[in-house]
Amino acid sequence: MNIHKGALYLIPTPLGDGDINQVLPDYNRLIIMKLDTFVVEELRTARRFLRKIGYTKDFEEVNFFLLNEHTQSEELTEILQNTGDGKSVGLLSEAGCPAIADPGASLVNIAHQAGIKVIPLTGPSSIILALMASGLNGQQFTFNGYLPVKLFERKQKLKELERLVLKLSITQIFIETPYRNQSMFDSILEVCNESTLLCIAINITMPDEIILTKSIKEWRRFKFTLEKKPAVFLLG
Repeated sequence: MNIHKGALYLIPTPLGDGDINQVLPDYNRLIIMKLDTFVVEELRTARRFLRKIGYTKDFEEVNFFLLNEHTQSEELTEILQNTGDGKSVGLLSEAGCPAIADPGASLVNIAHQAGIKVIPLTGPSSIILALMASGLNGQQFTFNGYLPVKLFERKQKLKELERLVLKLSITQIFIETPYRNQSMFDSILEVCNESTLLCIAINITMPDEIILTKSIKEWRRFKFTLEKKPAVFLLG
């Protein structure tokens, strides 16, 4: 199998420590084995993933470039200069798909501007998997990222999102830092209407995965406690 020369490959990674073969196709492995330049958010995590998938090259001979919220646009341009020599580059997400709720989008944008071929590989996205399993409107939806941390602002934002659900039937998707999951859940139950539907998807693709959709009225009766694990919230 040949890879495209001078391309930017977008390489998804697992959402947790489960069986890697259940979430990534063998094709991804074949592509990864042929690359020796990677853009990563955290070096240790990237190396651990590469070894787990069977990557055998000596890391001393592999080029790793860091990409996070502190990376400047000039650095991104320099990273992609490798493709001018015909070398392909792999962009690794910390978890899930690159450029989806991930700083990799800036690198992809520069690649397009430079005329570099961008090739997305198949892999898990907690956002899309949660929507698929929610039973909520998958024709129209919005991902809102993180909601405000301050309690009053968070409640105001939740009311705003619920109005969009009620008026336009657009599913509203958002995430939270795991240690604030319970606080977010409590705010949702406090401000949303009884008939509004809430889906909570926890630890997607992991053995302890939980995906539940209930009305706010049902959630209030359910007395559910969220653990400090990655979760996706959906209002519909």
